[in-house]
Amino acid sequence: MRLTFVASFMIASLCAWGPAGAAEVKVLTAGAFKPIVLAVAADFEKQSGHKLVIDNDTAGGLLRRITGGEAFDLAVLTPAAVKELVEAGRIAAGTPRNLARTSVGVAVKDGAPRPDIATVATFKATLLAAGKVAYIDPAAGGSSGIYFAKLLETMGIADAVKAKAVLVPGGLVAQRLVTGEADLAIHQISEILAVKGATLVGPLPAEIQNYTTYTGGVAAASTQPEAAKAFLAFLGSDAAKRILAEKGMESAPN
Repeated sequence: MRLTFVASFMIASLCAWGPAGAAEVKVLTAGAFKPIVLAVAADFEKQSGHKLVIDNDTAGGLLRRITGGEAFDLAVLTPAAVKELVEAGRIAAGTPRNLARTSVGVAVKDGAPRPDIATVATFKATLLAAGKVAYIDPAAGGSSGIYFAKLLETMGIADAVKAKAVLVPGGLVAQRLVTGEADLAIHQISEILAVKGATLVGPLPAEIQNYTTYTGGVAAASTQPEAAKAFLAFLGSDAAKRILAEKGMESAPN
């Protein structure tokens, strides 16, 4: 695995500590970035000797948990949430870095006809024709759910879609397609691709697309700050960037 110089240096330094220097690093990640963390976790643990304890929630959910005092070492959230936590003294200033961004897509169950979402007009017609539409409950704090709810208002079809909405409190929205609870799902593309049995129809039309950036930061009160910094650097490595592409994300500029 080829890593960036910074990531390689930090991993090598940590490995030199040996077993006695092994740490347990608690990572809190917004749901859409969880597949990336899980995909690189084993390699990081093998090379560093550290163990990752990974937990996920919506960005809003994690913000509430961290603000409420939950202990952690590294968090991956939206830039606005990270900024708020830096100002609150919960994430160490100078540690945040942008890691990736993902866009919103539309999915159906495997084998179902793919609806036309090529334009704003056809996407609107698809929403109105759908039996049940699944998306993240905006009240749960998920970025795609909050954006989609506002988009429905802008498109003038909020009431019509809410009447047949399957609101998901968190997790993989496209699973509602597999279980038969919905016949259309709107979610981050990276999370749609993580669901076996769901088919990505495509991204939202460019005119109404929304990108969510994910930013990592080390806890100001982390008991394992060097290990947390090493994993944050690892998430910016060339190997991690290749996984981003496989999972429907792209690198985000800093």
